[in-house]
Amino acid sequence: MTQHDRIRQYISDWGSITPMEAFRDLGITKLSTRIGEMIAAGEKIKKETEHSVNRYGDKVHYCKYSFCRE
Repeated sequence: MTQHDRIRQYISDWGSITPMEAFRDLGITKLSTRIGEMIAAGEKIKKETEHSVNRYGDKVHYCKYSFCRE
């Protein structure tokens, strides 16, 4: 099973994926690169920016990816 397959399956199972989930659950460290490859191959993937606060109280942002609903 390829990393693309794992990402596809994760999004199908959970609805979306973030870089932390990709690393923690799938061992994928370069999620944005894999997503870019998938988009270039014709996959319809939506990117949303999420905002949060880290353990030090700093504001942070990261991307959450899901399938586009047509």
